[in-house]
Amino acid sequence: MTDRAPAVLECSQDRPLKQLPGTRPEPQLSLPVRSAKRPFVKNVILARLCMQQLAAIGECLEPVVLKERMVLQEPKRPIEHVYFIESGLVSLRVVAAGSMLETAVIGYRGVVGTSFLWGGHLSTHQSVVIFPGTAHRIRIEDLRRIMKAHPEIKDHLFDYIQALTFQCVQTGLCGVRHHREQRLASWLCLASEAVDTRVLPVTHDYLSSVLGLRRAGVTETLIRFEEQGLIRKMRGVLQVDEPKALEEKACCCYKLVSAAYAASSVRTLKEEQAS
Repeated sequence: MTDRAPAVLECSQDRPLKQLPGTRPEPQLSLPVRSAKRPFVKNVILARLCMQQLAAIGECLEPVVLKERMVLQEPKRPIEHVYFIESGLVSLRVVAAGSMLETAVIGYRGVVGTSFLWGGHLSTHQSVVIFPGTAHRIRIEDLRRIMKAHPEIKDHLFDYIQALTFQCVQTGLCGVRHHREQRLASWLCLASEAVDTRVLPVTHDYLSSVLGLRRAGVTETLIRFEEQGLIRKMRGVLQVDEPKALEEKACCCYKLVSAAYAASSVRTLKEEQAS
């Protein structure tokens, strides 16, 4: 764990990424922590907790169905729950003067509502469900109490927050430095990886709003991607047919952000192997 967020990075040589599976996993709505057998959880942070830590936090986890457009948190409002995402996708946004800027997308690798770890009591972002799914949520006071008894849980959350902060900052750079085609390809790659599926229920209007691009420009770019065999457009859905080729269209931000999330898990994996 480090005590500072990583700096924004410019483009560099990127590592290859694994191909994304084409089917969406079944949602998991329960966490039977009392069983002697380790329960299945898809959320990366929960999945990497040891049995003792998972049992402690599992006592206070509540399954939640995430519906499209459901608002999990509003800016300048008290933070009541932390959401460990199991499936679906949440958009993290800065909202001001009637305008909106998406700074990150959060899927099964992440958590919504961790700003309380910095000592704040109010949310700094708006968090909105854009792809329906499921999550496990826990009250802030319960999580604070459990982290006192199991500080390793706090360490895992800080590792994740470092990667999330990197994504938020890198998104700002991307918006002013990179072209429409690069940014659109990068968003599709990040979203596909965050939900672990190639089928994305997203519209041209939504992509236009979160990327700050003209709708006509988004439509033109997606048509070009489809002509190149990278995606297939259907009513309200985009399917990524050639993820590797789409990654080549994306700006460096995609692989830098993906690598940041992978790096946030390295220490945890080493601990698991040593135990």
